[in-house]
Amino acid sequence: MSKSVLILFVVFTSCFYDAFAQNLESIILLKTEVGEIKIKLYNETPKHRDNMLKLIEQHFYDSLMFHRVIDNFMIQTGDPESKNAIPEIMLGNGGPNYLIDAEIVPELIHKKGVLAAARQGDDVNPEKKSSGSQFYIVEGQIIDNESLDKYVEKIKYTQKRNVFFDYLLLSENKEIKHKYDSLQAAKSIYQLRDLTKQITEKLIDKYNEIDKQKILSQQQREVYSTIGGTPHLDGGYTVFGEVIEGMDVVDIISKYEVDKYSRPIKDIRIISIELIK
Repeated sequence: MSKSVLILFVVFTSCFYDAFAQNLESIILLKTEVGEIKIKLYNETPKHRDNMLKLIEQHFYDSLMFHRVIDNFMIQTGDPESKNAIPEIMLGNGGPNYLIDAEIVPELIHKKGVLAAARQGDDVNPEKKSSGSQFYIVEGQIIDNESLDKYVEKIKYTQKRNVFFDYLLLSENKEIKHKYDSLQAAKSIYQLRDLTKQITEKLIDKYNEIDKQKILSQQQREVYSTIGGTPHLDGGYTVFGEVIEGMDVVDIISKYEVDKYSRPIKDIRIISIELIK
């Protein structure tokens, strides 16, 4: 083989290996006091994947508790303050001194068994940045199509309500807002209804656009009505992995008796998390 051909072969092989390696998904094993959970980390959320792998290498999660458990919803862990926490105190505010940029991928939904990053609320965290260490595993529940329809209507109602009040807050609408507030304070129901109707007529095009939205895809409907999950979290939190073995352990943890802070009365600790692939 000539030297030039050999160089080309080495370059090709290196490129092929790099591309192959990028497509491999990291598998971690979460060992708890009640069993093991095997989790696949998504390549579509590299910042969250790499942060998790870094913390695992540092043994960050060893001995931490599942400090927030809500049946038919989720189990949460990752607060370093839980390692030596005394009983009956609220946990959930601890973590490293950094946040992770949101990596919200529309196709990665909150189906039963997914791993997602906890975060502070929109009022203090409008960019939806994730906690540096805290995560939850979705327990959720199966939701029938009728309930999913009601969920969609609730979202559209909220969106229309936001459009309505955004309109009132426009500087050119100060007089309208003053009139609206005055009628509301005076509890002038019929006049308030008429004014609301007038405003709504001006916003009809925006309302129609909201009505045309497909809030849930067919895939989401199928998943939530068969596998289950928590659809109201979609678009708000970064989903970055899923349980591939050991969902029964998640189910066991979700059934533990909890206190007023949703903290299990009997501590449930992570023994370790390790990268196995």
